[in-house]
Formats: sequence, C-alpha cells, structure tokens
Amino acid sequence: MRAEQVVGVLLSLTAVSSYLNYRFVKLPKSIGITLITLVLSFLIAISGKFGWDVEAFATHLLDGIGFNDTFLHGMLGFLIFAASLHVNTMELSKYKTIVGLLATVSVILSTFMIGFGTYALTQFLDIAVPLEYCLVFGALISPTDPIAALGILKTVNAPKGLEMKIAGEALFNDGMGIVLFVVLLGLAVGGQNTWTVSEATLFFLQQGVGGVLLGLLMGWLAARLLRTIDNYEVAIILTLGMVAGGYAFAHSVMEVSGPICMAVAGLSVGGLLHRGHMSKDTLQRLSAFWELVDELLNAILFVAIGLEFLSLSFRVDTALASVGAIVITMAARWISVMIPVASVSMFRKFSPNVVLIMTWGGLRGGISIALALTIPPGSARDFIVAITYAVVLFSIMVQGLTMGALVRRITGRTAFTKEESPEALGVRRPSVFEDEIV
Repeated sequence: MRAEQVVGVLLSLTAVSSYLNYRFVKLPKSIGITLITLVLSFLIAISGKFGWDVEAFATHLLDGIGFNDTFLHGMLGFLIFAASLHVNTMELSKYKTIVGLLATVSVILSTFMIGFGTYALTQFLDIAVPLEYCLVFGALISPTDPIAALGILKTVNAPKGLEMKIAGEALFNDGMGIVLFVVLLGLAVGGQNTWTVSEATLFFLQQGVGGVLLGLLMGWLAARLLRTIDNYEVAIILTLGMVAGGYAFAHSVMEVSGPICMAVAGLSVGGLLHRGHMSKDTLQRLSAFWELVDELLNAILFVAIGLEFLSLSFRVDTALASVGAIVITMAARWISVMIPVASVSMFRKFSPNVVLIMTWGGLRGGISIALALTIPPGSARDFIVAITYAVVLFSIMVQGLTMGALVRRITGRTAFTKEESPEALGVRRPSVFEDEIV
C-alpha cells in the first residue's frame, strides 16, 4: 500500500472515530478513540465469517503504517514538543528534585522489578522466555507515556502540584526507558559481552546529558529567533523546522536522545511564550497550531494502537501472563514511586495520597508498543508484544477512565471545563496537596 493511501485511510479512520466519540461515546479522546478502533478491529477480525474479506486490507494497512518507525522516528518528536510547549517551566522547576528521581531512579528500579517478576511468572506458567527478554519488557513498559498521561490530565481537575509531577516525569522518563531498552536488548540479542559497564554508563550519559544539552541549545536558539519576530506564520514554520530537523539531528547525527532533546527544547520555547515576548495574537495562533498538532497526532496514534490489535494472537497462557504482567507492572510502579517520594519526604512534605495517585496516573501508551515492535522476530518477541499491548490497553482504558474519579475522590475536586474551573472564576478551592512544597 502506497504512503498516500495509508495516510488517507488513517486520517479517515481518525476523523470518523473522533466524530463518533464526540457525538455519541463522549469519553476522553484517547480512551474513546482507542475503544472505537478496538471495536472496529474486532469487527474486521470476524468479518471473514460473514464473507467480507477486509482483514487482508487491514493487514496491508498495518504493514504500511510501520508503527514503530512511524511513531518513534516520525510522530514522537512533534508530540513531545507540543506537550512540553504548554508546561509552565516556573511551576515545573518547583518539583525538579522529585521529577528527576522519578525519571531516572524509578525507571531503573521498575525495569528490574518488572523484569524479574515477569521471568518468575513465565517460569510458573511454563512459558519459555529468557530472563534477558523479560528485562527488555521491564525497560519498555516502565516509562510512563507523556502523550497518554498529558492527554488524560487535560480532562481532570488535578491539583497543580500533582499535575506537574506526572507531566514532568512523563516528559523525561521515556528517554531513560529507551536508553535502558537499547542496552538490555543488545544484551538479549548479542550476548552478555555486548555491553561493558563503562560502555553502558557512557551510553547513558551521552543519550541523557547530551539530549538535555542539545535541547537547551536548540530551545535557546529558537527562543532568540522568535523574540525577533512577531508573525505567527513565521513562528509556526520556525518551530516546525526545529522539531523536524532537530529530532533527526539529535537521533542520527549527534546520537543523543531525541525525546529528551525535544522535551527540553519545548520547555525552553514554552518559557518564552509564558513570558509574553510576542503579541497576544501571535502567541494565541502559535499555541493554537501546536494544540491542533497535538490533538491530531494523538488521535492518529490511538487509532493506530487500536488497529494493532489485529496483528496479535492471544493463547490461554499468554492471556494469563498478560493479567499477571498488569499486576506486576502496577506493583512495581507503586514501589518505584514510593521509594523516591519517601526519600525526599525526609526533607519536604507530601500529601499521604500522592503515591497512590501517581501510581494509578502512570499511564503507558504508544512508546511501549513501538519499542516492543522493534524487537527482532522470534517467540519472545510475539510474547512481549502481546503482554505489552495488554498492559497498555489496561492503562488507557481502565486507569485512564478512572483517573478523574480517583482524583475527585481523594482531593474533593470536581472536573470542570477551563471556563468553569474555580481558578478561572477567581475562587480558591482548598486541596490536600496545598502543603506540598517540592
């Protein structure tokens, strides 16, 4: 299937799913669109029983999409930049300590807890999956997904401190997860001598620190250029060029983490927007453009996630392992959040419920699926892709759908539109998170 056909079909499915969700289903976009596309995938899967052979067409469509390449090397840079662009850097800086720990220490702890837990599960179910591949699964499923997390946060009236922690962690921990994934996949595929400790450490520093430094440089340069203009068309073209060229430059030339680079660059440019160095009209148009990019690519992403269901085959043992993987992932998430929070709480005060909400709010999404699809073909790959999809689907459909209710129950807040929120009306609502100073 040619590229223009793939794009046409994908955009059409996205448009129909978005309309049906807005008009009838009325769920948050990421959840509603995924649900509608899952139903569509199920109907396609059983269509052959009624004489409608559309599964072959759908398979060609999935092959044409190339989810891992399309997402990791196409959409991801734009999505992360769009998400970070609207994060208030002044607010985020208040929580830099805990965000830094969650984006590094928590991901490492979670990777190994999930890896060893999954290995024990496969041994119990008599599924032949090497420990190295279980650790690979731990690395790809540990980072929370910024696209899924921020998409859900838009729909709930979460306290500002909690929102900044979840958003900040999600923007940066995927870079750490991708680095861990590359190292552990190299060990799984090439043997134990593929990476030495010094090589792995240097790779971490190159990807992480290099991504931050390059992102700061790109963001600073873009911000300097944006200060000299007051034309929304030029501003849009300039930011588009920075993201498209910058992500490719970071990944292919400098060999640093593209996601981390785009997150830092987006925060830098967003800081310029928050400081108001442009006219109101230019700021509104630039912001509206990136909000539209964010919404469109999000919708396409969750349509693609729903369609990927067609490529999976679940057996009884895989289904049982998927349930076990969900439990292990949630337990590891709780422990890996609790440890950094407990260490920082010796010096600063947290709400007693912050670990619970951040555990449930740690959503997984397209990054995990895309990484799973890059694993070389084999029985371990099929197993990991299947359980990854199950965890991501549970995260989006169950955690995402109940996140707002959990926040409202614990904080006593009600979900509002932006115009109806107490803050917009000038009313101050007390919150159990008020005393947080991290």
